[in-house]
Amino acid sequence: MSVPKLRFKEFDGDWDFRKIGDISDSIVPGRNKPKLFDGDIPWVTTPDIKDKIYVSDTQSNYYISEVEAKNVGSKIVPTNSVIMSCVGDLGLFVINTKPIVINQQLHAFLLDNSKYSSVFVLNALSKNQNFIEKVATKTALPYLNKDNCNSIPLFLCSFEEQTEIASFFSAVDEKISQMTQKHELLSQYKQGMMQKLFSQQIRFKADDGSEFGEWEENNFSAQFNFHNTNSHSRALLTKYGEIMNIHYGDIHTKFSMLFDVNKECIPFLNNEVNTSKITKEQFLKVGDLVIADASEDYKDIGKAIEVINLNNQKVVAGLHTYIARPIKPFALGFCGYMMQSFEVREQIKKLATGISVLGISKSNLGKVELRIPCLEEQTKIANFLAAIDQKIEVVAKQIEQAKQWKKGLLQQLFV
Repeated sequence: MSVPKLRFKEFDGDWDFRKIGDISDSIVPGRNKPKLFDGDIPWVTTPDIKDKIYVSDTQSNYYISEVEAKNVGSKIVPTNSVIMSCVGDLGLFVINTKPIVINQQLHAFLLDNSKYSSVFVLNALSKNQNFIEKVATKTALPYLNKDNCNSIPLFLCSFEEQTEIASFFSAVDEKISQMTQKHELLSQYKQGMMQKLFSQQIRFKADDGSEFGEWEENNFSAQFNFHNTNSHSRALLTKYGEIMNIHYGDIHTKFSMLFDVNKECIPFLNNEVNTSKITKEQFLKVGDLVIADASEDYKDIGKAIEVINLNNQKVVAGLHTYIARPIKPFALGFCGYMMQSFEVREQIKKLATGISVLGISKSNLGKVELRIPCLEEQTKIANFLAAIDQKIEVVAKQIEQAKQWKKGLLQQLFV
């Protein structure tokens, strides 16, 4: 008997097994990329549908005409179709709210909306990620062909029940969307305030109401000493051990800018590493900056984290990193934010070298000009920005919890 674990009480009866190709027509894009982008129809690609439920526009600002779509063998996808990613990042689903043209990495399911709810079908398909991964052709870039896409299974209930379920999930998605928008607005506010604080458009006052003095101007090498790091690859790291190791890839992808050992998942050096050669100066201290000296793009070159809590744990910095240790004390957290500021980031981008992989040397990093307020003003800046970060973190957790709740509901409200 094919029925979901959870069900709205006014409905009963079995759900029917189908394949998505049985209830929809398909649009598979032509192989040729448009040459002219002079129309008003959005040309939608995979990045346009990530982390979305609905799509109506393109981030790339590529728009084509009906004539150009015909010239390259592409068809216009009608409104309320379900769009699926079928190359690379598989199994992303959205609904288009206006006519679009899709590129070769996407597949469109065209539904009769008098019989099938697009929102219901989208969620039913999203539930089948395991099937999608199973039937995908495994190459350097996994993909699904037309037959693979059309073979995705789903169970269908009456149109009335589909509509009820779709309405419920639309409300859930709207709540997640509102929280996501709040997260984006807080992040934008933080960036705006950082720009104003580090350019001194906005200044804090002392507790007694007096003005703080002028900021000290100096280069990086006058404020920090560099200390040696190791060059151990990921192959020499493990889940358990005595000495934690910060890999530059983790700075790029997962570590918070304010680095707290208690809040991060950090790998350890394995038993193959001769740790007796590690000097006292190589162990990280609170207040240290750990800087990634290599990146594939300007966005992350010279990205830094500031160590704010070690919890008596031994931690070293590894491959493609620099340790920059303050010569004189800074307010905890200030340096991390300073390294994120527009003024510092722009200098680092200009000093970086390389083509396919960018790098920045210690000597070039040492040339970065810094403007530094007194310790009390540093503290006020760091505390203010940390408070915003805490709000951003709370909202991020709420979003993740809501997504997990939705994921659980998908398993129970669908067969």
